[in-house]
Amino acid sequence: MFRASVQRIDELAGLGDDPAAPALIEAGRCLSYQALATVVGDATKLLSELGVRAGDRVLIVNENCAAALVLVFAAARSDAWPVLVNARLSVREIDAICAHCTPRRAFFTSESSREAAEHSVRLGGQPLSLDGVGEIAVTPRPAATNPEPVHGDPAKQIAMLLYTSGTTGQPKGVMLSHANLLFAARSGATLRRLGAGDRVYAALPISHVFGLASVSFSALLAGAALYLVPRFSAEGLARALAEEGISVLPGVPAMYARLLDYLRESGNALRAPRVRFLYAGGAPLDRELKAEVERVFEQPLHNGYGLTETSPTISSTRLDAPRTDLSVGPPVPGIEIRIAAADGRLAVADEVGELHIRGPNVMLGYYRAPALTAEVLGEDGWFNTGDLARLDAQGNLYIVGRSKEVIIRSGFNVYPMEVESVLNQHPSVSQSAVVGRQVAGNEEVVAYVELRAGAEVTADTLRAFTAERLAPYKRPAEIVVLPSLPATSTGKVLKSRLREMAEMKGACASKTDAPALGVTVQSRKTQ
Repeated sequence: MFRASVQRIDELAGLGDDPAAPALIEAGRCLSYQALATVVGDATKLLSELGVRAGDRVLIVNENCAAALVLVFAAARSDAWPVLVNARLSVREIDAICAHCTPRRAFFTSESSREAAEHSVRLGGQPLSLDGVGEIAVTPRPAATNPEPVHGDPAKQIAMLLYTSGTTGQPKGVMLSHANLLFAARSGATLRRLGAGDRVYAALPISHVFGLASVSFSALLAGAALYLVPRFSAEGLARALAEEGISVLPGVPAMYARLLDYLRESGNALRAPRVRFLYAGGAPLDRELKAEVERVFEQPLHNGYGLTETSPTISSTRLDAPRTDLSVGPPVPGIEIRIAAADGRLAVADEVGELHIRGPNVMLGYYRAPALTAEVLGEDGWFNTGDLARLDAQGNLYIVGRSKEVIIRSGFNVYPMEVESVLNQHPSVSQSAVVGRQVAGNEEVVAYVELRAGAEVTADTLRAFTAERLAPYKRPAEIVVLPSLPATSTGKVLKSRLREMAEMKGACASKTDAPALGVTVQSRKTQ
């Protein structure tokens, strides 16, 4: 039974239906719902003693752990704005976020994250102990900042400030309300039929809205146990599935790919006696990967779609209606969607257009960026995702790609996901990413590929593979094999970096008139 009375995210740290039930589980520590309520109350008092006021921004540099969630709830209970930041971000990235949001205090989950501890040392963090969740650190004095207004309405009060990954440029601070995040939590709990008997695997970073709202808040809303993992490893996942009673496994496609690689390399069979629900999101799912995961687990791999700006979930396949294709399912109840064709009219069934959505999950805007907000969010509440999609006659959504990523090759539209899907079918390929590169009077297709552990392949072999499966104008002009594709902590490939690499190489080639040739490479070593 979900706690229907919950109106604010800090109420998720309340006692729930069974105060003794496990709420947060991490290495060597288990907090019941009663213990969680107690430590959040203590942390709320601590924030007040440290000078945190309503409307202040509170930076939390973290990797997944109980302390990070306790700080989130304590800040929200204080009507401050938690700003969750992944500890694995660089110094430059964290400093840029601090400069933009001007936090009153910065906290670091130093016990569970080496990187958080290093950032703490750099910024003069002082150690503190939170009973029940261990050591943290905090900057030595409150910064002289201006608090933001406080609203009594949960639909207007900011509950979280999350910075996007910046895959297409500088990160933007997304303002999400209590109502935004709880809509996503209720949707996730309902669609997955979460209950007190579930144990949800939480390796997806809570500094990303997928790991925060869709995974963590959904679990706590339903009274389930959240199994927190600071850093994903395939071996650790295999062990947790076998020994820790994991029943719900959310992940990005890369996590599933790593698990399958580990099982192949180790020769171990999968043991997952309690798993009842598998879910992928955060990045495009590949058909071959989906099929292999379903074969190994002997159950469907569900698919979904969302964005930071939409808290995140927009659509999801249904528990009782798994898909054999790569549809991300129908919209979740309460959300409106429309597909805008290139000429501005509403697209007909199966016609590709730009996806717009409206609903209680849409952000309040980008922090301190009204012009950027106005570009994507209309006064009528419709949010332009910037993604290209199509809707079939049965109401199922299919994501084609980013509108800004469409490659115009000799007058033809090339959607990178279509080329990536073909490359990912090759048995040596773990994942791929396709970008466009400007050339004189045209644009060409460039593909970057990451191989499975221990695999070897030549670019010529991959070219021949794509030539059998793609029209000439869709075929990559260049295929580059990398040890690993640059990605965010959630596994989303950073295409902006690949685009820069492609343009730089193209510029060098044009100066030397050297042709772009593929080379034989070997994948990352087996670990």
